[in-house]
Amino acid sequence: MSSTELRRTALDATHRALGATMTDFAGWDMPLRYGSEREEHVAVRTRAGLFDLSHMGEITVTGPQAAELLNFALVGNIGSVKPGRARYTMICREDGGILDDLIVYRLGETEAGSSHYMVVANASNAQVVLDALTERAAGFDAEVRDDRDAYALLAVQGPESPGILASLTDADLDGLKYYAGLPGTVAGVPALIARTGYTGEDGFELFVKPEHAVGLWQALTEAGEGAGLVPCGLSCRDTLRLEAGMPLYGNELSTALTPFDAGLGRVVKFEKEGDFVGRAALTEAAERAASQPPRVLVGLVAEGRRVPRAGYPVVAGGEVIGEVTSGAPSPTLGKPIAMAYVDPAHAAEGTEGVGVDIRGSHEPYEVVALPFYKRQK
Repeated sequence: MSSTELRRTALDATHRALGATMTDFAGWDMPLRYGSEREEHVAVRTRAGLFDLSHMGEITVTGPQAAELLNFALVGNIGSVKPGRARYTMICREDGGILDDLIVYRLGETEAGSSHYMVVANASNAQVVLDALTERAAGFDAEVRDDRDAYALLAVQGPESPGILASLTDADLDGLKYYAGLPGTVAGVPALIARTGYTGEDGFELFVKPEHAVGLWQALTEAGEGAGLVPCGLSCRDTLRLEAGMPLYGNELSTALTPFDAGLGRVVKFEKEGDFVGRAALTEAAERAASQPPRVLVGLVAEGRRVPRAGYPVVAGGEVIGEVTSGAPSPTLGKPIAMAYVDPAHAAEGTEGVGVDIRGSHEPYEVVALPFYKRQK
């Protein structure tokens, strides 16, 4: 494969047969939308949507010291994750800058005394994370394996998703908690069934072998027909996660920010045993954030119709007080929305006089607490 050739998922022909608009995303040719991104968004909020997420980066970590390696390499306390559970965490540089945000699944024990974890990285950072984990594994009795080609990843998200999936599996979905995963069979296919997602809705992510992806997609499509399930692309995935106030690497997170700068200091577990990469820098970042609070990630809701985009300045009283990180029309709110880092003095919900500089025009915005949308449980 040439360096400029896009990678294709096992579902590539399926997407094209469905008439998807394809786009280059992190070196992968991925479906942006199949028809109306607004209709896809609304389907996930009210019924169910089916996503191909096979571009995500799976990295397997096994061995007697797998937990110790992950505790050293990542900022979270991975050693406390019970088998069958998952944890949101981050991998940082020595200077505390965020390399990526991750989900780590503990899949159990492979043989006597050997633990089995799966680290799921963002597509754009998968190689960086793999390289960092491989480098940090030196001295640990653990193996880091690139499993990006070993999995296809499908997600069914939305209020109808438990019923759709239950019709295809005998797995105990009722007993499957949020941020947990269990091995099972879905439509006759072996899968890791995870109750995770990036939409703000209940839903499941299904890790399967690539050769099983097409059959599983078709089975889910048929099972979801009566429930209004539709195929969904990356465009509505972005507006769904934005409404749910979920950060996106490259927008809300970057190597220029520590977890404390991003308001996610809670993922850093200083109390865990032993050293970890970035501990000293993150200790300083925590102290700095306590004495001089960094800019705060807030929600902005437009009073007008103009849509803010990443990089647009946030203004108040003629001064620049922050910057938009993500912005889009919100199908649920019916207005343009944005996430932005703003100075603490302007971060309180209801702060008046805040606007976004959209090509020289200061458009008025209301400051709101994140998330914009929270599902009723």
